[in-house]
Amino acid sequence: MLKDEEIRDILLRENAEFRDLYEEHQRLERRLQELTEKRYLTPDEEEEERQIKKRKLFIKDRMYALIIMYRREHT
Repeated sequence: MLKDEEIRDILLRENAEFRDLYEEHQRLERRLQELTEKRYLTPDEEEEERQIKKRKLFIKDRMYALIIMYRREHT
């Protein structure tokens, strides 16, 4: 049985939705890192941080669902 990481690599090559989600997750992670490096956040930045965290969680859940679907289809 393939590990999640192996399926992730396959999906990154073969599945446009997964690839787009992965790239967005990476972009959001970089922005979140920028925000956490600041000493203080403005109220707008605090809201942005909350929204980024929510979006990242949604993306991660969807990516995992795609991994599960791949596993079901290929076992």
